[in-house]
Amino acid sequence: MATSPVKQFLVSFLMPKKCYEEIFVNLHMHVPCLKFTLIRILGFWILLDTFLAQPPQLLKILWRGSAAGLSLASALLQLYAFSCPVVYAMAHNFPLFAYGERLLTLAQTAAIVFFILHYRGDTLRGALFLLAYSGVMFLLGSYAAAAVVSAMQASSVAALIGSKALQARTNHYNGHTGQLSALSVLLSCAGSLGVTVMSLQETGSSLTTLSHMLSACLSCVLLAQVLCYTSAETPRKRKTSRWWRTVTNTNIIRRFFLSFKKGFEAK
Repeated sequence: MATSPVKQFLVSFLMPKKCYEEIFVNLHMHVPCLKFTLIRILGFWILLDTFLAQPPQLLKILWRGSAAGLSLASALLQLYAFSCPVVYAMAHNFPLFAYGERLLTLAQTAAIVFFILHYRGDTLRGALFLLAYSGVMFLLGSYAAAAVVSAMQASSVAALIGSKALQARTNHYNGHTGQLSALSVLLSCAGSLGVTVMSLQETGSSLTTLSHMLSACLSCVLLAQVLCYTSAETPRKRKTSRWWRTVTNTNIIRRFFLSFKKGFEAK
């Protein structure tokens, strides 16, 4: 077991060698070691969410050739929420590897915003938005005042909460989730729960923790909507279409009987 790949993996990525010996050799559930391992697992969990949550949504939009059901306001707020940590890192001259995964997520979210506009027939506006957004990000990262950067960083969680609330409202209003990716919502929900647990471990009950809890609850709401709304069509539109068909058919039948009645009376 000393040279087993399981031990090498656990000691390299999840826990120190002393914790491995306490838990797996001495079979002692050492609480500090368990907490350390849990926090490390949550860190990897959140990192996977950062890398993997957006690509399924982007691929689904491209595969279906549609962005129906996706809220543009929600996507813009999500883009702002993901921009704040990147601006903060750029303003403080962090090395690229310290926020590279955030930059990747940011690019994917910006592409989602573009394709929402593109499939609504506003391709030119989407391209101009990408150009303007890139310029604003460069200016903020290079020349923004420290107070502005700090305010953006503090408002990122609130923007993420607003983004999820707007998408949930859009789903409820439409009666379907459209092209919203179930896998993206699932990964986002898992990541939000991981951030909440880690925040509870580090700060306890605080305003930041409550904000993360609210974000996790909204992620669960979105996941429930994805599971409950199975139809890709809008129920209201179907009902409207049936209503018009019913009225049209009724008018045709009524005209037929009136013409028949007039012909009979003439005879």
